Amino acid sequence: MGVVVVFADASRLFKSFQRKHLLRNTLDKSQNYYNISDNLKYIIISLISCCILLSSFLFNDFQEIFSGMKKIAATPSILVTDYMEVANIGTAFFNSGLLMITGVLISKISKIQMNGPLISAIFTIGGFALFGKNIYNIWAIIVGVYLYSVYQKENFSKFILIALFGTALGPLVSQISFGFDIPMPYSIVLANMIGLAAGFCLPSLANQFVLFHQGFNLYNVGFTAGITGMVFMAIFRAFDFDTDSQMLIVSNGNNQILSVYLMVMFSVMMLIGLFYSNHVFTSLLRIWDKSGRLVSDFVSSNGFGPSMVNMSLLGLISTGYVFFVGGDLTGPTIGGIFTIVGFGAFGKHVKNVVPILLGVYLASLLKLWEPNSMGAMLAALFGTTLAPISGTYGWKYGIIAGFVHMSMVMNVGYLHGGMNLYNNGFSGGFVAAVLVPVFDSIKKNYKVS
Repeated sequence: MGVVVVFADASRLFKSFQRKHLLRNTLDKSQNYYNISDNLKYIIISLISCCILLSSFLFNDFQEIFSGMKKIAATPSILVTDYMEVANIGTAFFNSGLLMITGVLISKISKIQMNGPLISAIFTIGGFALFGKNIYNIWAIIVGVYLYSVYQKENFSKFILIALFGTALGPLVSQISFGFDIPMPYSIVLANMIGLAAGFCLPSLANQFVLFHQGFNLYNVGFTAGITGMVFMAIFRAFDFDTDSQMLIVSNGNNQILSVYLMVMFSVMMLIGLFYSNHVFTSLLRIWDKSGRLVSDFVSSNGFGPSMVNMSLLGLISTGYVFFVGGDLTGPTIGGIFTIVGFGAFGKHVKNVVPILLGVYLASLLKLWEPNSMGAMLAALFGTTLAPISGTYGWKYGIIAGFVHMSMVMNVGYLHGGMNLYNNGFSGGFVAAVLVPVFDSIKKNYKVS
């Protein structure tokens, strides 16, 4: 009898949840998705962020995580610095969840809509919090962008995305604080002053540089941060301060446990997406028909549910790519996977991502780099910033873009000295700027003939 009562209560609660969060938010029959409230979107993304944070205790206890957080906060964090190796797996996921929650809170306070661009920014922060961003080095950049909004007498909400993506320059703050031979506390003060200056410059630069690649590089702020980091690095080198841009600190041997972790995460996201979708395959086809070129907000145009399904599929595909090439799941590679997943709400889908992966893979077979080397895997995962090229011109052009990107990304890191975590976004800007006019010419002549 007691079981029946419990079941009846659970059934009533579920129906109440549906009435409140699902049935109240009407089904758009023309688009095959549910128009759910912005508050519910915030709740779902917040819960995912909290689950990532709390999952850290599956790997390490509180004392180990607390000690690990102090370690990563005091690390120069130059690209590539795997926090799973610097500290431990639990600390890396705790830092990731913490920064995601921070991004959600800043956005909620600023009253910005939980749309595709914001979801991509939050997941990107979570990904890079595994290997470069931490609770210390992000704040100077964010505050710098805020000061710019104050100076321009505009609402900070207008610049939230630039502030969140701009934390790519976190290593700029960490390196000056702990990596150069500058006495403390002077290094801390100098680092944060320069971080504020960098953040202040980002909004005006980002608006201009999007014209450079015409929206075909999804990591526009990554390109902007690369230019900014390049300028600061040139100044540092003039004063005989340099970084080891070839530094590589990565973990290994955790594929089994981390693969289970990711499969559970993407399965949950898939279920959430299916719950808020109707005729999901039709919805996915509509997403896959889009080029992905900036600005392509799948959440606004195709619904939250189908976007979540698309994000989950990209997570499975990108994880599968790592195993296909025989690579390791590490902080950087999972960071790449998280970033692809996030942009599954904002420009990336199966149809425009796979050709880029194939292009990078072919390049790694024919060139100097092994497909399962860290550089090659990151080039493939983050190189999907060029997905709009294959989405616009076709899969053959996407393969070419991935092939060219592989060479470019291996040679631009020196320019910013590892200060810009979005190295592939920096490279992708150049690749898009070179290839898009050529592809336009080819397509134009092809149509004429």
